[in-house]
Amino acid sequence: MTDRVWISSYPEGVPADMDGSAYTSLVGLMEESFTKYADRTAYSFMGKDVTYAQTDKNSLALAAYLQGLGLVKGDRVAIMMPNVPQYPVAVAAILRAGYVVVNVNPLYTPRELEHQLKDSGAKAIIIIENFAATLEKCMAATPVKHVVLCAMGDQLGLLKGALVNYVVRSVKKMVPAFSLPGAVRFNDALSIGARGTVKAVSLKPDDLAVLQYTGGTTGVSKGAVLLHRNVIANVLQSEAWNQPVMALVPAGEQPTGVCALPLYHIFAFTVGMMLSMRTGGKLILIPNPRDLGAVLKELRKHVIHSFPAVNTLFNGLANHPDFNTVDWSHLKVSVGGGTAVQSSVAKLWFEKTGCPICEGYGLSETSPSASCNPVTAKAYTGTIGVPLPGTYMKLLDDDGNEVPLGQPGEIAIKGPQVMAGYWQRPDETAKVMTADGFFKSGDIGMVDERGFFKIVDRKKDMILVSGFNVYPTELEDVVAQLDGVMECACVGMPDEKTGEAVKLVIVKKNPDLTEAQVRAYCKENLTGYKQPKVIEFRADLPKTPVGKILRRELRTK
Repeated sequence: MTDRVWISSYPEGVPADMDGSAYTSLVGLMEESFTKYADRTAYSFMGKDVTYAQTDKNSLALAAYLQGLGLVKGDRVAIMMPNVPQYPVAVAAILRAGYVVVNVNPLYTPRELEHQLKDSGAKAIIIIENFAATLEKCMAATPVKHVVLCAMGDQLGLLKGALVNYVVRSVKKMVPAFSLPGAVRFNDALSIGARGTVKAVSLKPDDLAVLQYTGGTTGVSKGAVLLHRNVIANVLQSEAWNQPVMALVPAGEQPTGVCALPLYHIFAFTVGMMLSMRTGGKLILIPNPRDLGAVLKELRKHVIHSFPAVNTLFNGLANHPDFNTVDWSHLKVSVGGGTAVQSSVAKLWFEKTGCPICEGYGLSETSPSASCNPVTAKAYTGTIGVPLPGTYMKLLDDDGNEVPLGQPGEIAIKGPQVMAGYWQRPDETAKVMTADGFFKSGDIGMVDERGFFKIVDRKKDMILVSGFNVYPTELEDVVAQLDGVMECACVGMPDEKTGEAVKLVIVKKNPDLTEAQVRAYCKENLTGYKQPKVIEFRADLPKTPVGKILRRELRTK
């Protein structure tokens, strides 16, 4: 659909195209906000407010520290933390120093972490101490030479910070013992950096800004190469898209958003942190969204205007007994992404808040937002909406031809937010990019005559657990290495709470192999959302005549 029929469905004031030329890099966008909104609160965390000016100052100090390590422009620096104020400081510092952000899931196992650090070639990592033991187990096998170690209370002031760190370390026992000789504490790095100055680095729109890792159909996690201009475009597209309702925030009231999705996930990174910075907003950082009671207790203290979340979080909160203790009357936009929003959840959320969930769609490869429902909509549409300004979407058959209206096809996306390719994997890039610049998503969709797209199936065997991609091949590769396993296969199964869950089917080599042994092994080698919910033992697996496992048959049995 290259005639863009969907533009007629845009709310008034939303432009058809996007001009991202105002900034040559994300640094320009951030520094504009640091100056323009210096006195405003940038982040609210555990009752402590951090201003734009403080974030500016701390990120300059950390940038100077990183440059002092001898890193050169384009070097990769990993961040492995939950939603704490050190995260945005680290992002700003890495980019200001001329380096590349590598977002890492803090719940990774040593095996998963090792792969990502080696693949990205990260020379430094900024990590919270809670996960330092994971790094210790694999660091020797990676290129990482420099470690900046954060603690939960680093940015909370002397007294409160010490108390929080004591509780985290000694009461809740959330910091396993570790040994990382040579690691420098975050606040010490700031002190060292504050005595130096940041050497100016010339950054261009086509320079690499972020390596965002995504699963691979081959089981190997790949880095989506997001350039400065890709992320800038998506921030400006999202701002324009939300504007019809965010313009209703009363003058003098600071736009306030909730960041309960993890910042290492591209959805929170762009639509949470970067968008909030661009608009001079206050972002409420939620370090543990699973603790719904604590989330609601924190939200009680704020006037909230925007809330990007996944279906499971909307559902969990709306069904929580404390939900009505929060004032939801100021909420202007609730964006659902990461995974499909269920109609029952959308209905309940609208009933309880008066603010509809606008379902959007995107991938790590598209920075992430590609399409969204109009924010002025009042009813749940069951679609992923229409392409964002400057974005084209079409449906392709297996031969790469556009399918006729009413036929399903693979969703292909073209726009300024589409990645430059996969990090050092030209073969994988070639598989997903068409000759005319469209990215093939692997999702099968339909489109109506107004340009609203709907996902009907997945081309890949990917499993979507609470918005996180789980690739069966990776799980199967790991489980196959367990003694006693002859062969295995993974499939997704419907799950009320997480949308989908992992089902693992095993053919035993050793009859004594137990479910408990498999679970313990998976826990050691796979992060939480990848671990199987159901484990089944069978005498054999369904296969094609050439021996390929028929995963689809496992789903129905």
